[in-house]
Amino acid sequence: MIESSYAISFTFLAYLVVMLGIGLYAYKRTSSSEDYFLGGRSLGPWPTALSAGASDMSGWLLLGLPGYAFAAGLESFWIAGGLFVGTWLNWLICAKRLRTYSIKANNALTLPDFLSIRFNDKSKLIQTISALFILLFFLFYTSSGLVAGGKLFETVFGLDYTYAVVIGTVCVVSYTLFGGFLAVAWTDLVQGLMMSAALVIVPLVALDGGWSELSSTLMAKNPDLLNIWTNVSGEPLTAIGIISLVAWGLGYFGQPHILARFKASRSNKDIKTARRIAVIWTFISMAGALLIGLVGINFVDSSLSGNLADPEKIFMILVNAVFHPVVAGILLAAILAAIMSTADSQLLVSSSALAEDFYKQLFNKEATQKQIVNVGRFAVVAISIVALVLALNPESSVLGLVSYAWAGFGAAFGPAILLSLFWRNMNRNGALAGIVIGGVTVVVWKQLTGGIFDLYEIVPGFLLSTIAIFVVSLATGAPEESVTDSFDEYEKALDTMD
Repeated sequence: MIESSYAISFTFLAYLVVMLGIGLYAYKRTSSSEDYFLGGRSLGPWPTALSAGASDMSGWLLLGLPGYAFAAGLESFWIAGGLFVGTWLNWLICAKRLRTYSIKANNALTLPDFLSIRFNDKSKLIQTISALFILLFFLFYTSSGLVAGGKLFETVFGLDYTYAVVIGTVCVVSYTLFGGFLAVAWTDLVQGLMMSAALVIVPLVALDGGWSELSSTLMAKNPDLLNIWTNVSGEPLTAIGIISLVAWGLGYFGQPHILARFKASRSNKDIKTARRIAVIWTFISMAGALLIGLVGINFVDSSLSGNLADPEKIFMILVNAVFHPVVAGILLAAILAAIMSTADSQLLVSSSALAEDFYKQLFNKEATQKQIVNVGRFAVVAISIVALVLALNPESSVLGLVSYAWAGFGAAFGPAILLSLFWRNMNRNGALAGIVIGGVTVVVWKQLTGGIFDLYEIVPGFLLSTIAIFVVSLATGAPEESVTDSFDEYEKALDTMD
């Protein structure tokens, strides 16, 4: 366990005070539901890019991914490569179109609202079912962040895991509750910079002797750690294994908390700059996370994880082994930054689903802006309590919880969002079928094991969702004329909107 110190405690306290200060400042700038859920669409390229990256990577970037690299070696490069390509393609393909289309679609603030307006769904089935999937999968995603927070406070301060999770939850909820999207985006900017700095500094300082010495050490301990085609036991990776790792990149197209950053950008012109910033940040951060896992192997007495009960704590152990407590406190605060940057985004998207897609559409169509914001704040608290209950199991894996939620969003919304932005003849029935089949496939596939069912559930979910959209759209006839006319207007706006 990392020894507690006044220096580390002071660093954490100072960090939390700064984040809460940003939240309170943002509270004064939040007066409407558009402000609360999308920051008034006012983000510049830096906060847009780093908020998307920080809310994407979460605590798994400093806990889950280094832990996986520590246990699996270069096998982990498959998942990192898939995520890097997915990040780039998401910005390249979706960002500008989604921002433009969501504004033209009656200024839709949420993904369910956008899809409902895009296909003129008067029944609101798309909006309701989409919101249900968002709430379901975000409970697991938010829970993963709370688990990461629990492991952090447990390791740093020696707290009981249950108390540690509760404290982490309170930290996240407090500033999300008041400041909304602006608080989340501005703190993400700070947190993203902290995360990338920590992921660069820690492995470079710990890499005493350079890569050649590290590779020689790893080769001596277990040569399979440096072979991307085998696992640590020397067994060749199967096609199912490699596809499952690379397929993580498919998830980006359906992540509501990441796509929200595209919609919040202040202009289409900023998207290109933001894309470059985001891609560079992602490359640096993931390379650092993988290197931390590999360097960490030198700090334990086993070639695998035999002497480390929880590999996801390797970053914290490495920081303590290399740095003075004052510096360690700053670097460990980066983990809290990673956790908070994603958990706050997830809570905000979940609350927007409850407030905009349930409360306003089903219970109070005449709700005022103030009522919607208040319902959203209430939802933040309610959802965090449920996620807290799920996170109280100390055996929970950050990467395991993230993988399930990531697959759920990627399969349920990825094909629907992509095709809604590019295919003129997609109709309401096709969209609904794709969302339902994608989401249900992930839930069912996760329960099955052996053979083809060892394939990561995002792959069959994404594939079947795409097929369902095409088949059902073609089988049920062309979309309404108003839907195709709107799509043509969206296309024209791409070249005229700033």
